[in-house]
Amino acid sequence: MIRNTLTALGLCAAATLAVTATASAQQMKEVNFGIISTESTQNLKSVWQPFLADMEKKIGMKVNAFFAPDYAGIIQAQRFKKVDVAWYGNKSAIEAVDRADGEVFVQSVAANGDPGYWSLILVNKAHPLAQMEPAKSMGGGAKFDPTTYKGCEPCMDMFYKNVGNYTFGNGDPNSTSGFLVPGYYVFGQKNLDPKQAFKRMVTANHETNALAVANKQVDAATNNTENLERIKKNFPAKYDELRAIWISPLIASDPIVWRKDLPADAKAKLKNFFLTYGTTGVESEKKILAGLQWAPFKESSNKQLIPFRQLDLAAQKTKLAASSMSAADKAKALAEIEAKLAALNKEAMTN
Repeated sequence: MIRNTLTALGLCAAATLAVTATASAQQMKEVNFGIISTESTQNLKSVWQPFLADMEKKIGMKVNAFFAPDYAGIIQAQRFKKVDVAWYGNKSAIEAVDRADGEVFVQSVAANGDPGYWSLILVNKAHPLAQMEPAKSMGGGAKFDPTTYKGCEPCMDMFYKNVGNYTFGNGDPNSTSGFLVPGYYVFGQKNLDPKQAFKRMVTANHETNALAVANKQVDAATNNTENLERIKKNFPAKYDELRAIWISPLIASDPIVWRKDLPADAKAKLKNFFLTYGTTGVESEKKILAGLQWAPFKESSNKQLIPFRQLDLAAQKTKLAASSMSAADKAKALAEIEAKLAALNKEAMTN
């Protein structure tokens, strides 16, 4: 009798959960879309609102733009279910996946056909570093072409020799091109801590850093080729003041991340929207994507983040080597990093 009662209760509970799950899917009437703070909210709204308005029409749900003063604000909002879907860079997407139950489902594609974008170190064209070849002729302004520019080795040699005399604009700690990539390639491989190495270091978004360089408020700053194109469009006079002295290896295009716990029907609508938007010959959609500097999206997954996880771990190894930890603690920490790298390498090899 007791067993029968428990069985009945279990069946009732299962049925209730099924009904609740179905109701949950049916009750999702709004989507909160997070947008990382690469530049001013006003500029971001101007290029994102037409896209979000089309999303609202296509998926049949109200779509709200969610902005925050830094990348962490979007990650935290997704963690606490205030954001359902968000545009991230690869570094911030790692944080969203690990801390906010996120999952990559599509990836942006550059409008100009580039397979990704590049991180940069910018200086003002009047700065002594910009007077050296090839920065003077190739490094920025209207002539800048990331597919042919290889950076300025003499500029970087001088940069390192005088780093203690410079002020520097670093990117958001969750930025791929503003922090992670230059953090490893520019600073990590030279065993430099930007917080300690420069006379003064400030942290800001891409746009603010670029304008600080143009206005001679800092000697140098991080940026990327996508944002540099937006500076060229929105601040043409300031753009002409900029020169790049360093360029990174290619960075994969940005992921779009949803919360894994979203209802299945909502996910299906969102995925269909992203993978079909701009592909049907509708000129207005192509124009809106061009405003975002994108072509139609392509499908992706969390595997997109593996190279950036590897880069982050490599940066940790570099920092560990320069730390004052005991030999035993250092060996233990190194073993943990190596185990994580091995697991990532294995994951990268799977289909």
